[in-house]
Amino acid sequence: MTKPPVGGNRTGRKLGQKVKKGKLKASSRRWLERHINDPYVQRAQLEGFRARAAFKLLEIDEKHQILKGARRIIDLGAAPGSWSQIAAKVTHSTTDHPRVAGIDFLDVDPIPGVTLLKLDFLDPAAPGLLMEALGGAPDLVMSDMAAPTTGHRQTDHLRTMHLCEVAAHFAIDVLAEGGHFLAKTFQGGTERDLLALLKQNFRQVIHVKPAASRAESVEMFLVAKGFKGRHCGTGAIPDKGEAPDAAEPEEA
Repeated sequence: MTKPPVGGNRTGRKLGQKVKKGKLKASSRRWLERHINDPYVQRAQLEGFRARAAFKLLEIDEKHQILKGARRIIDLGAAPGSWSQIAAKVTHSTTDHPRVAGIDFLDVDPIPGVTLLKLDFLDPAAPGLLMEALGGAPDLVMSDMAAPTTGHRQTDHLRTMHLCEVAAHFAIDVLAEGGHFLAKTFQGGTERDLLALLKQNFRQVIHVKPAASRAESVEMFLVAKGFKGRHCGTGAIPDKGEAPDAAEPEEA
């Protein structure tokens, strides 16, 4: 069972540490203090994960079982790689026989068993390259993509929802029957057309906010379970147009 971190974190690091003022701006100092005192950050370091985001995926899976039985997985917006680390483990992926493919326009350090593409997912060549790297239909497409934040909540929501929509169309186009789709969204209301599309193509569609997602964060996750197969809906990937770059989430 995935349990939340507690005060005795076994890292040897005390919570409540302060960062010296120095040359840091006040906002930067507050962010750094929050980061180094975050028990999920400390637990990620202890357990060998690259980011605290690993626990978001583990908590979602604990309740919704999206990783169970997965043989191939695609990770969209993979940097820094904690979701791909989990994917490689559950699929028993190896360097000789990789069963996980990840993509990000940011650099990602190599992960055993994961084929990583340094490329914007909105590049027209990206879907084909991902499928070529994976070597078969995925049982799970997961996306932690988010557009760079502007500070304007509605704009950020719309830009990230575009990425979610493109990821959803991709999942419908490539998933094995019975497969699942997981994607980051921002609070502000999932677009009606996207929900209708997912409900048409999946047996269950739900919104989730795992405990590892900071309470003040506007992020949520959309889980679509049990892909019905391409006979029941359209899987064409839409014209991507001048969309925002896929980016690492605002919290990792």
